[in-house]
Amino acid sequence: MDPLSDVLSSLTPHNRLYASFDTAGAWSLFFPPYHGIKFAAVLQGECWGRVDGMAQPVHLEEGDCFLLNRGSGITLSTDPSLPPQDSSAVLEAIEREGVAIHNGGGEVLLIGVFFSFPNDHAARLLDGLPRFVSSPRASPQADILRWSLEQLKGELHAPLPGGMLVSNHLLHLMLVQMLRLHLTNSSSDFPAGWFAALSDRQISAAIGAMHNEPGRHWSLDDLARIAGLSRTIFAQRFKEIVGETPMSYLMRWRMLMAMNRLRGSSESVSSIAYALGYESESAFCTAFKRTTSCSPIQYRRQPPAIEADERDAVRHPHSAAHA
Repeated sequence: MDPLSDVLSSLTPHNRLYASFDTAGAWSLFFPPYHGIKFAAVLQGECWGRVDGMAQPVHLEEGDCFLLNRGSGITLSTDPSLPPQDSSAVLEAIEREGVAIHNGGGEVLLIGVFFSFPNDHAARLLDGLPRFVSSPRASPQADILRWSLEQLKGELHAPLPGGMLVSNHLLHLMLVQMLRLHLTNSSSDFPAGWFAALSDRQISAAIGAMHNEPGRHWSLDDLARIAGLSRTIFAQRFKEIVGETPMSYLMRWRMLMAMNRLRGSSESVSSIAYALGYESESAFCTAFKRTTSCSPIQYRRQPPAIEADERDAVRHPHSAAHA
């Protein structure tokens, strides 16, 4: 399995929330950040989007799709020069009905889905993705995203047997398509992190090797040979691109696998420890506690953590799915 598939398989989405926003006239609304990811598509009309920290607003036309990464607020408007207004009334309408009609509606229609991850440590891998990624209507990814959003709407509004599995696969499909679009865009400016590494052939080869054999006793020399670089150049380049050392990345990936196996299987702690390359259960427990602030047994017994924003989403199922 390739690294992208590995990571996305470890991210089990929950709080799948779907909503639509129907508006008209002149408007500008700021939607605050939340702890999750949102996909949205413009089904009718056009608008502008500006994300916190973005130098220039993005013009969104009918058929365009975009991904908003976790922790990022966004201002949507008919004119980027308009001062943004508070979106509370829109969010309250969505909370009640699942649909917000603003200024009478009928001119601009957006649909969106919000989801979050119970494993915050795994979700941090998405921090290497830019805050905002758009998919123009003419791209193959936009067609797939619009189709996926419509399918997801059906799964969430009329649940059938197997609906949770279908919903998770649809969310993964949307995320993969947006990431593929971004990874294949040679002009993309990735911040240091995991996604930047995937766009580098040599560093990606080393990461793929670690993912394929997480329990192997990897050395810096082994990984440098796979990357086709000298030991020194590999270590420097890996740290520059990924933002951490190869051994630190390996430890973090092992911990992600350990967390998934602790929650998703009945394997013993010692079995997981040895499978992931630790020479003793105590060494594994020490590393696990340093990463998660709890022991493997405590982690297995705890319910998945729900961040503050996600608790709000559970209490108000539509409010997190604005726009």
